[in-house]
Amino acid sequence: MTAAPTPSATLVRADNPGPMTLDGTNTWVLRAPGARACLVVDPGPDDAAHLARVAEVALGDGRGWVAGVVVTHRHADHTAGAALFAGAVGAPLRAVLPELCSPDAEPLRDGEVLDVDGLPIGILATPGHTSDSVSLHLPSDRALLTGDTVLGAGSTVLMERDGGDLGDYLASLDRLAAVCATTTTPVVGLPGHGPAIEDLAARVSAYRTHRLERLDEVRAALDTLVLPTATDDAVVSAVVGRVYPDVEVGLLPAATQSVRVQLRYLARGSN
Repeated sequence: MTAAPTPSATLVRADNPGPMTLDGTNTWVLRAPGARACLVVDPGPDDAAHLARVAEVALGDGRGWVAGVVVTHRHADHTAGAALFAGAVGAPLRAVLPELCSPDAEPLRDGEVLDVDGLPIGILATPGHTSDSVSLHLPSDRALLTGDTVLGAGSTVLMERDGGDLGDYLASLDRLAAVCATTTTPVVGLPGHGPAIEDLAARVSAYRTHRLERLDEVRAALDTLVLPTATDDAVVSAVVGRVYPDVEVGLLPAATQSVRVQLRYLARGSN
């Protein structure tokens, strides 16, 4: 699937649907109208057909070129094809984590502004889903690429094993909301999975409400179950069973990750 939800952003969706990827990973090609150079965000899985489609969109009629490749976070559905793609188009690959960057590229910095052939793109650190998650601000389009921090459908899993943290996540939602508040026109969300979000501020607000409601459910489970410690695996399993009683088997690991993150948040005495 290829679509252009804003003037400077074209979506090329990978054919890797699943419970965690929804209808597939969204690869974004960012280019100012009429410009030749572009930035490719989240090349996606190591799928030759998908990477070929991305290259076709990025290079256009052969006069276009890729100024850089960026990944929003470490997960393989966003990064597995990144180094291969960057090498094929001769572009530097950048990420927050140095080990994901190409040898000649510096890690992404919070507050950095990339100028891609006249298109300014701001880098915002938005950890929480993972410790290295970033969002990209397209002020000219009144749009934000949110990676997996905010999805086009459903809710985001906070991955404890990858540095996911609820306190960080709530702060990141606040940061996205602050960017949305700088304009009276609704900001469009361009997520890592799912359709574009027409009003990102409204979605961010709903996400925050959902997170706090889940946290209340975890508190209630702890009170009801009278469990001894929030670090014991049996405790985590019991809380998962109480808070996510109907979770599908394939999503059980994600629910477990979320509960672990919430228990850690509560153990710190966070409100």
